[in-house]
Amino acid sequence: MADAFATITQKRMTGGFRIDDINGKNIHVDPGPGALVRSYQFGLNPLNLDWVMVSHSHTDHYSDAEVLLEAITRGMTRKKGTIIGSRSVIEGYKKWGPCISKYHLSKPKVVIMEPGDEKKFGKIGVKATKTIHGDPKGVGFQFKYENFTLSYTSDTEYFEELQREHKGADVLIASVIRAGNERIRGHMCADDFGALVDGVSPKLAVMTHLGMKFITDNPEGEARRITEETGIKTIAARDGMRLDLDEFLSKQQTLDEF
Repeated sequence: MADAFATITQKRMTGGFRIDDINGKNIHVDPGPGALVRSYQFGLNPLNLDWVMVSHSHTDHYSDAEVLLEAITRGMTRKKGTIIGSRSVIEGYKKWGPCISKYHLSKPKVVIMEPGDEKKFGKIGVKATKTIHGDPKGVGFQFKYENFTLSYTSDTEYFEELQREHKGADVLIASVIRAGNERIRGHMCADDFGALVDGVSPKLAVMTHLGMKFITDNPEGEARRITEETGIKTIAARDGMRLDLDEFLSKQQTLDEF
């Protein structure tokens, strides 16, 4: 994923990411522009999705949600699948959203999550984490399954409680828009992410949603710097990147970033 200008230019792909085969479920998180096309490009079948999750009401996070819901429901002919989203995404809040039509909400199970909410879907636990961003109802997501925890900050600026929101994460994925200490309101820079990684102490940290300037400012070098400073493996997401989470889980599962 990338920022608005990267979205418009497609300097980086903006399809969000998938978590495949977590307790048998396939999940697409924040399917922005290109999510459907990129799924097929990278050999991922949208027809086998179970959940779509949307963190907030910005187009680079929700624009392909409806077409993925059509894939899950076989063209809106079956009651199937689950859509999990912030209140702004599902119902709308003031000038933000709604982002998904009532028609597309009529077949899947619909779950609205506010910051702090925790819900159980079979053996998978999901917590909505707090964000400070343009959409006041936006959330991040933390997934818990067996002894594994994956946290996704979504778009947020750094704030004091953010470490606590993502405490216990084995894998930490964060939107990081600029290098060094170049802060933009509502977003983290690499220095902010370094502080978050240091506080959360995951086994693996991933920077995504890179801004246009960051894309050309050597994000791999920033990832190496954070690794050296924190002692925690940190990587900058690339288009089409796949992470095998087998080391964290009892059976093979993958996270696909595009």
